[in-house]
Amino acid sequence: MSDPILDEIDALGGKLAQARDSITRRFIGQTRVVDLVLSTLLCGGHGLLIGLPGLGKTRLVETLSTVMGLDGKRVQFTPDLMPADILGSEVLETGADGSRAFKFIEGPVFCQLLMADEINRASPRTQSALLQAMQEKSVTVAGQPHALAAPFHVLATQNPIEQEGTYPLPEAQLDRFLVQIDVPYPDRETERDILLATTGAEEEAAHAVLTDHELIAAQLLLRRMPVGDGVTEAILDLVRACRPEDPTASAAISEHVGWGPGPRAAQALMLTVRARALLDGRLAPNVEDVAEMAAPVLIHRMALTFAARARGEDLSHLIADTIQGLTRTRSAA
Repeated sequence: MSDPILDEIDALGGKLAQARDSITRRFIGQTRVVDLVLSTLLCGGHGLLIGLPGLGKTRLVETLSTVMGLDGKRVQFTPDLMPADILGSEVLETGADGSRAFKFIEGPVFCQLLMADEINRASPRTQSALLQAMQEKSVTVAGQPHALAAPFHVLATQNPIEQEGTYPLPEAQLDRFLVQIDVPYPDRETERDILLATTGAEEEAAHAVLTDHELIAAQLLLRRMPVGDGVTEAILDLVRACRPEDPTASAAISEHVGWGPGPRAAQALMLTVRARALLDGRLAPNVEDVAEMAAPVLIHRMALTFAARARGEDLSHLIADTIQGLTRTRSAA
């Protein structure tokens, strides 16, 4: 007799393969970016996409909303954007009988997939308007709570180069993002494929593969996936070794890192390694999944010291060195 969870994983794996194929037909050559974004949605989290303009981030999110069957909206963050422009506001209406009452007009945050384009261009006051929505899946306007749609995800973008006139996201909000997804330049062959696919008379169209209800079911299935003790210990070892004050931290981490990841990083790793296994059609994650998901989960939850930044140290290299050190320790044991 087959195991029900195995049958569910097999069925979902086929759907996810279709979704991945449909997205990569429009977002060409960036399979890892697509997998990270799909993992974010499967985990029920939010993603921060870092990349230069023109690399297809907006196209990716628009395609994702169609393929995953989600109601998507986009907000272009600018310095003059106000919280009410995102959340909505109350307006005074006059009825036919002359009576007056306030009516709440929903803002663009009332959707299932919100693209916050160039989120660091808005003021901290406006950025903070998303904090409650991202964490509690609801917003409060004029003292009244308003529940958001389910599922609800935020995919925010940032330009890593042009920082003049921007407001860096505070650590509390960065921690709300499940993963940081770096969108690199395409290689030559990929750029050739993009050139041919996007300058002709017709372009590949996106088609719905899942529905919002199927995505919610997938998120519940992911949390039922078993995780072995070895993977759990590897997650704990890695997160704690990236904290400069922890006794297991390397000399490089203690010297160069100002502050490290908190417990939410371990939670994010526990979910994302399951998502990676699910995308590969596997029942359970392994230690290799932990190493693969480490940088996207940890890099925005850590900060270099001022001296380390001045010397040009790189967090991704420090995380990679920490993983190698832990791997050698496990092998020796």
